[in-house]
Amino acid sequence: MKPNVLLITTDQQHWNSIGAFNNEIETPNLDRLVKEGTTFKRAYCPNPTCTPSRASILTGKYPSQHGAWSIGTKLSEEEPTLSQAFFDNGYKTALVGKAHFQPLRSSEQYKSLEAYPLLHDLDYWRSFNQPFYGFDHVELARNHTNEAHVGQHYAIWLEEKGCENWRDYFLAPTGKMNKDEKYKWKIPEKFHYNTWISERTNKLLEGYRKSEENFFLWASFFDPHPPYLVPEPWDEKYDPDELTTPLRKEGEHAANPPHFQLTQEENPDFSSYKETSFGNIGHHSYAAIDERTMKKNMAVYYGMISMLDKYVGKILDKLDELGLTDETIVVFTTDHGHLFGQHGIHDKGGFHYEDLLKIPMIVRYPGLIPAGKESHSLQSLVDLAPTLMRLAEINAPEMKMAGVDQSNVWLGKQDTARDHILCEFRNQPTMVHQKTYVNKRYKLTVYYNQTYGELFDLEKDPNEFNNLWDQAEYQKLKKTLLLQFLWGQLGSEIMPMPRIAEA
Repeated sequence: MKPNVLLITTDQQHWNSIGAFNNEIETPNLDRLVKEGTTFKRAYCPNPTCTPSRASILTGKYPSQHGAWSIGTKLSEEEPTLSQAFFDNGYKTALVGKAHFQPLRSSEQYKSLEAYPLLHDLDYWRSFNQPFYGFDHVELARNHTNEAHVGQHYAIWLEEKGCENWRDYFLAPTGKMNKDEKYKWKIPEKFHYNTWISERTNKLLEGYRKSEENFFLWASFFDPHPPYLVPEPWDEKYDPDELTTPLRKEGEHAANPPHFQLTQEENPDFSSYKETSFGNIGHHSYAAIDERTMKKNMAVYYGMISMLDKYVGKILDKLDELGLTDETIVVFTTDHGHLFGQHGIHDKGGFHYEDLLKIPMIVRYPGLIPAGKESHSLQSLVDLAPTLMRLAEINAPEMKMAGVDQSNVWLGKQDTARDHILCEFRNQPTMVHQKTYVNKRYKLTVYYNQTYGELFDLEKDPNEFNNLWDQAEYQKLKKTLLLQFLWGQLGSEIMPMPRIAEA
């Protein structure tokens, strides 16, 4: 019997925000997955922003290969996808929640279904029934908390549920909410998008059970991506004063590339990094975020995670209720990590710390994937596609992937399948263009056309306070890692066609 696949993702969740490993946060349903599956403690994203990493999940390729290399780009509809491979092999395929494979702006050459004003055309989305990147069914939205991007299937659901005043809970120009309201979101929990995602996911599960069809289903949650905003009582679930705030070190950016220190200045000048009309993620000052604000942000961030955990639990309960648990591979992960004060930096950007690159990842498949196990094998989101296809015995020759098949690692048959991680970040042609290499112990980051960089010993310096890039005694090590980095880059190349003749 072929397995079903349920992929559950969050958005921008720090790797250390699961209660089973952090006693300052409560996530009973994720803890349940930890007990029933294998937790990968060294899983990484291929890019610390949404569109690139989400497209990598679908394609098994790095952003520089599939083309959706930054937010504001789109994944080409011509790219072979994991969902299409499952569909072509007899699976029902669906995505509920956040896609973000396309930008908020459309152009004549690069049309986007997730763009203004189309995402607000509810009549269009009521009748939408076309395939979307290999998903034969989608129910979409684009807003994080109260953003004006709200629309598509979520807004339709709000109206169907009788929330006639739904615009009161969202920002202008779509809605009427006061932009100065923080932390406590007045939207009733029954109308929150967590409720929508779990309800619609469970409805699809019921249909698949009734029709006895195999499925690949992606439940894609929006939280805990900022802004920090969540309905009561979740906004006050955690006392800010009882939380351990991230460690920082005075002067730690002195040896780092210049953009790190600029974030700590009150009026930084990032103009030299901007080569196009589009801005750079993370390039602004964080100097005004004081300790009290950081603690409150962190408390609400944890509240957002605990709330979404409740609705992940509703989906897991539905699998049990329908008798689907034993025949379904469940993968829980996120698209990338989050900074909430580590190194004096917040949110995300070109700062390749573990907090931003490392992600939570739990995999459950009763009887086959070991239960209650913690693995330190290196995992990447680019590995999901080849691994899930192997476990489902799906062959899609048209999918040329850079990801590694991790199926034997997941099944507990071997310890590791890769010896390094590659991560990319790019906002500009040259000035914001970097790549990172991570192995079991070390991390190396290089910048296009720059002689500065980063080298961290993750064993001796897990908090990444001491950049070794320019230290004399580490130059031999840097040379070795640079060579290994190049080997990794060469090894990730995809050859679309095999050589079939001598000449």
